[in-house]
Amino acid sequence: MLLIRLFLRTLVGMAGLWLAQRFVPGIDFADTQSLVIAALLLGMVNAIVRPVVFFFTLPLTLVTLGLFLLVVNAAMIGLTAWLMDGFTVAGFWPALFGAVIVGVVSWLGQMLIGPREERD
Repeated sequence: MLLIRLFLRTLVGMAGLWLAQRFVPGIDFADTQSLVIAALLLGMVNAIVRPVVFFFTLPLTLVTLGLFLLVVNAAMIGLTAWLMDGFTVAGFWPALFGAVIVGVVSWLGQMLIGPREERD
């Protein structure tokens, strides 16, 4: 069941990145393989790097009532693009708008997949 949820979350991430590429000028993938790798890498970056960045930017996030999280999410997309060759983001604004699209798609996917199962 865990592998199925992981696979579904990866598909949702791929859909979000694909939609971001379709609607945001400045986000581009070399090919479908790059899209798949970018979705997996973005998942790993969000699992490993994002919590650390969130912790250090927590005061700024609180002052901006959570809006700074959009900047953090844009930075994670930018970091993913920086780590791989087939995925390009042309600057801050494309990364920010892409983060909004990926975030909305992820939220919708979370509603369809359901919450994470609690460990006993």
